[in-house]
Amino acid sequence: MTKADSKTNKPGERGPLTGVRVVDITTVFMGPSATQMLGDLGADVVKIEAPGGDVVRGIGPQGHERMGPLFLGMNRNKRSIALDLKTAEGREVLLELVKDADVLTYNVRPQAMARLGLGYEALAEINPRLLYVGMFGFSQRGRYAASAAFDDLIQAACALPQAVAMGSGDIPRYMPITIADRSVGLYAFGVISAALYGRERTGKGQRIDVPMFETMVPYVLGDHLYGQTFIPAQGDFGYPRLLSPERRPYKTLDGHVCCLIYTDVQWRAFLKAIGQPELFDADPRFTNISARTKHIDALYGMVSDEIASRSTAQMQALLDGTDIPVFPMHTFDSLLKDPHLDDIGFFSEMEHPHVGTIRQMAVPSEWSGTPPGEATPAPRVGQHSREVLREAGYDEARIDTLVASGAVFE
Repeated sequence: MTKADSKTNKPGERGPLTGVRVVDITTVFMGPSATQMLGDLGADVVKIEAPGGDVVRGIGPQGHERMGPLFLGMNRNKRSIALDLKTAEGREVLLELVKDADVLTYNVRPQAMARLGLGYEALAEINPRLLYVGMFGFSQRGRYAASAAFDDLIQAACALPQAVAMGSGDIPRYMPITIADRSVGLYAFGVISAALYGRERTGKGQRIDVPMFETMVPYVLGDHLYGQTFIPAQGDFGYPRLLSPERRPYKTLDGHVCCLIYTDVQWRAFLKAIGQPELFDADPRFTNISARTKHIDALYGMVSDEIASRSTAQMQALLDGTDIPVFPMHTFDSLLKDPHLDDIGFFSEMEHPHVGTIRQMAVPSEWSGTPPGEATPAPRVGQHSREVLREAGYDEARIDTLVASGAVFE
């Protein structure tokens, strides 16, 4: 989003969710990623932090300043108010903020919210239109309900490390991104958006649980339930194409490329390009997608051998015009220099008032009528405590008292 794009917003608007107020008690990755998406599209996200701040603030460079890179990457377009919710005064402030909120998000276990006197029933009495959205480990209807959960645990619980091991021939490993946290956060963003639309039709709020385990199981088994879809089973678990050890970036003479050959048309084109067009009709392994899936290790091995004898540029030229996707494999470093991303201004620099110049990424959706506005930087702990309290009707004397008591931190 460029400055020029942001000018298409009407005065006071920052995107399609302008006017939506989110009281956000979430921390770490899952909840903050969901609420940042809401903030990116215009919602007013008020981040409720403990006086020490979100623990992610301390990770990485500038962590000693409580402004580490992971925090900066997930908390733009938010305002921070720091409350001690274990004090009566801090809880009362939160209840005051909830009165005019559209959404409250949290990612501790519901039992902890109940102990704080912040269960759904208590808040719905104050605000019947409130959408009370919890993101936590497990459905509250099963035996794991009270169990703690983190990304690694949920990856293991939904068999992702087994899939990684089957595909690599290595030991079970976690994926090197917080895929459970971020995927569930993305799903929660969609659920909250749908719930806001639903409330426009009914006028009523509701409690919504978004459990990590139950969200990630279909994420994994959508591909890998496979033959076990049928009763009785018509095969084993695992989509063979995804689990093939030959499914990987292919080494060229000077790098690596992705080359995905999938349809009948694409396989015919590839075989023609390498000078063996007769194979498609002569070799039964190429007959149809079912046969190719059954023999995918051998076919991908053949592709790997062909690519290994050519440079990346030669492979791109060879398959130009065939509709076969070919793309050089990026490194983290080269990704920052990608020319397409440069064309659209995906990476930009922002002057953060506390840590200096930072790199940020664009909102990955483009709107013709209600585009997101220019981003505001991730806040310091309690940066907006006074501002938010003033908006809630507190006078300066009362705010001073709350700060002095330790219930509010600024």
